[in-house]
Amino acid sequence: MTERAMQEPTLLLLTALADAPRHGYALIQEIAAISDGRVKMRTGTLYGALDRLLQQGLIEVAAEEIVDGRARRTYALTEGGRGALTTEAERLSAVAEEAQRRLAAVREPSARPAAVRPVAGGGKLAFFKVRGAFS
Repeated sequence: MTERAMQEPTLLLLTALADAPRHGYALIQEIAAISDGRVKMRTGTLYGALDRLLQQGLIEVAAEEIVDGRARRTYALTEGGRGALTTEAERLSAVAEEAQRRLAAVREPSARPAAVRPVAGGGKLAFFKVRGAFS
C-alpha cells in the first residue's frame, strides 16, 4: 500500500526547509514566496505543524537563541524529512507529467470510448452515461 499524499502545509514547510534551516517568521515568509502569495500560514498553524513534524522526525531544532528577549528556534530537515520531500516531489511530478500528457492529447469526438454515449436531453451541458451502469 502506498503512503497518503502529503498535506499542503507539510509540503510547503518541508520545501521551505529544503535549502536552509529557518526560524518561524522566516518560514512564514518563505511559504508565501513558494506559493506566490497564495498561502499565508498563520502562526498557530505553523507551530502546530512544526510540533507535528518534530514528533514525526521529519524536522529537527537546529539552533535555539534569544533574540530581543524572546526564544527563537531554527528548524532544519532531517534525512527522513529530505527523503519524504523527495518522494512527494517525485509523486507530484509524475502526476503533473501525466496531466500534461493527457491535456496535450488531441481527442476527436469520434474517439470517445465505445462504452460512453451522450444522454438525450440537451441543454448547454453535455451529460454522459456508461452503458449498463444505470439501466
